[in-house]
Amino acid sequence: MPVDVEIRTLGPDEFERYFRALDAAFGGHGRPEDLERERKITEIDRCLVAVDGTEMVGGASAATFHMSIPGGEAPTAGVTGVAVRPTHRRRGVTSAMMRRQLDDIHARGEPLAALFASEGGIYGRFGYGLASFACSIDVERQRTGFVRGYEPRGRTWMLERDAALEAFLAVYDRARHQRPGMMAMGARWFEHRFAETHWGEDRKWFYVAHEEGGDVDAYAVYQIKHEWTGTGPANELGVEELQALSPQAYADMWRYCFDVDLIHRITAWNRPADEPLLHLVQEPRRLQFQVRDGLWVRLVDVPAALEARRYAADGRVVLEVRDPFCPWNEGRFALDGGPEGASCRPTAEEPDLFVSATDLGAVYLGGTSLRRLHWAGRVQEERPGVLDSADSMFGWDPSPWSSFVF
Repeated sequence: MPVDVEIRTLGPDEFERYFRALDAAFGGHGRPEDLERERKITEIDRCLVAVDGTEMVGGASAATFHMSIPGGEAPTAGVTGVAVRPTHRRRGVTSAMMRRQLDDIHARGEPLAALFASEGGIYGRFGYGLASFACSIDVERQRTGFVRGYEPRGRTWMLERDAALEAFLAVYDRARHQRPGMMAMGARWFEHRFAETHWGEDRKWFYVAHEEGGDVDAYAVYQIKHEWTGTGPANELGVEELQALSPQAYADMWRYCFDVDLIHRITAWNRPADEPLLHLVQEPRRLQFQVRDGLWVRLVDVPAALEARRYAADGRVVLEVRDPFCPWNEGRFALDGGPEGASCRPTAEEPDLFVSATDLGAVYLGGTSLRRLHWAGRVQEERPGVLDSADSMFGWDPSPWSSFVF
């Protein structure tokens, strides 16, 4: 830790100073409405600040979440707002904040932490593994035809914001239990998720619901960027979020987005890696489907985290875990798991696999295989064939995804 910088918890009357310090660290100029929006969801006692003399030069915070994991959910620290002012970079401030934050998370008994990285190279050294992917779509409207056999059903209509958020939260809460990586959100967080002012930018959303049989079973939130050329409209419809509870509702909601008049192209910036749309459109190449890193996951308590999830197949594997940043996780653990539950205990048995905490974070939600990490030179197989049996345990369908970037 740098001797000239103190890492401490934020005081109850220091939020505005903290907000301004982080704003400068991220290179922004937040407005008063941004300050008030962030104040509503910030847990002051989970905010850390780096102080040099009397100047706040960095910060990091965590939100108290429950994250969907294979077969259930678990308490998870949602790490966010990690930044250091340009005047104090490359001096170990981020490392010092991560050290204090993980110690605090461990003391609170939260087995997991998760974050979205501004840069992918930052957090692996602190034990965060790339657990999910976020994919983008950019398709011209005339190239969005569906495969034969699709027929629309149900009813689609537009809502005002307050009514939409109330109706959509119930759909989101059901959808999140279907896929690992999704965070539980109450009304306060859901309102923040679709705030119409965001770090100096005004965002006006359209809210669309779908129902069949009397209940809302899908929704889409989008905005339109207007561009008119000499030959007519070239507007872009940007899908912020689309959730559905059934294949029919999913197809109908996308069909709505593709058929809005005066639109030239449809984009979406955060979709799951196993997006069914690739198999629903006639020309999947036209989606220009691109993959980038999504949610990064950290096992703060290895045995507790491994016991919390369920496994696709019954099996047993002995893991030799390396975790120099959180040494309480280091050691050898016997994992016995299956669809009905799991146990993870220290053992003196010979190891089947050598893994790091970062590797465990990457495979924890079931979206990355141990074999893939083995081929990347990161996981060492000690007993022939154990990669196959371990992957049959850890793998999960559907792929992990978080539609909420915090």
